[in-house]
Amino acid sequence: MKREIYDDDHEAFRASVKEFVDRSVLPHVEEHIAAKALPREFWLEAGKQGLLGLCVPEEYGGSDAGDFRFNAVLQEELAKVGAAYPTCHGIHADITAPYIVELGTEEQKQRWLPGVASGEIVLGIGMTEPSGGSDLAALKTTAVRDGDSWVINGSKTFITNGYSGDLFVTAVRTDPEKGPKGITLFGIEATAEGFSRGRKLDKVGMEESDTAELFFENVRLTDAEIIGELNMGFIHMMQKLPQERLGCAVANIAHAKQILLETIDYAKERNAFGVPIGTFQHNKFLLADLVTRIEAAEAYIDKCVLNHSQKTLTAIDAAKAKWFSSQVQSEVLDHCVQLHGGYGFMNEYRVARAWRDARVTKIWAGSNEIMKELIGRDLGL
Repeated sequence: MKREIYDDDHEAFRASVKEFVDRSVLPHVEEHIAAKALPREFWLEAGKQGLLGLCVPEEYGGSDAGDFRFNAVLQEELAKVGAAYPTCHGIHADITAPYIVELGTEEQKQRWLPGVASGEIVLGIGMTEPSGGSDLAALKTTAVRDGDSWVINGSKTFITNGYSGDLFVTAVRTDPEKGPKGITLFGIEATAEGFSRGRKLDKVGMEESDTAELFFENVRLTDAEIIGELNMGFIHMMQKLPQERLGCAVANIAHAKQILLETIDYAKERNAFGVPIGTFQHNKFLLADLVTRIEAAEAYIDKCVLNHSQKTLTAIDAAKAKWFSSQVQSEVLDHCVQLHGGYGFMNEYRVARAWRDARVTKIWAGSNEIMKELIGRDLGL
């Protein structure tokens, strides 16, 4: 089905992203997997190509695209390489950077945004805690006022870009008596005294992504590091989550679509009993089903991307896009593994890595069960 949300400018941008991917990403995938991280060179090169500052105003070194369709194009092209690339990039450019752009003070913008756009400052977001998971309102990391300072203690886990990041927008509890209304966001630099990080976490998939725990032991900050308003952090996060979930949805379907296309080629070339396996009726019908599922999901997500570009996307529609895309992604990739037979279980085959990488998408950015809970509440249930 022909997609209609992208015009010539978007496709020209897609071509430039593809050139970056072909030159600076594809030749190094195995190195990134072995290192369990994207090197600083990746970020600096992406910064040179203007791929880190789509939401950053020009006066701070960004391009201020003002159209989320450009972000979606970038996520799609990165997802074709592997699921970890749009994840790491998205956390930096589409999820964390907007907090600084839209909520930061002028001093914070001047201090941080030029480095964000250039790749000299890699961002992460500190939401999830060891005991909390998707329940952001239950976080236990605290900031206690001490004179003109705040003293922060606690920890975060499953933090993308956690091992190599330079700045973390971190949710902490500043008023224990107010529940969700007592949470504040701080910009915590990795150089802050009392900040430390654990090892790179050993994950089932997403090996190119450096995921780590963050620890705060008497980290002393001032009001100058508060992002947004005091005790408004939970509301700020709720306002930003739809874009995070939409970005996940875009990457999920682009990732599955690429592997499905490669599987179709495999089914044309792989012979069994003297004929290509794609000619067997079961496989032919299955691939027809999978292509249709991908295109149906893609059409819904395209509509969400367009709505978000027009600032009309609702949190509920973003939740629908997030859970449905991850479910379709998981089902499609599981079938792709099956169609590859024994080779589908070999890590040297992209389909095996993609299958492992995709499993987490039903968990992060709010589990699929949480997404359905939100949708159900919206139905009055």
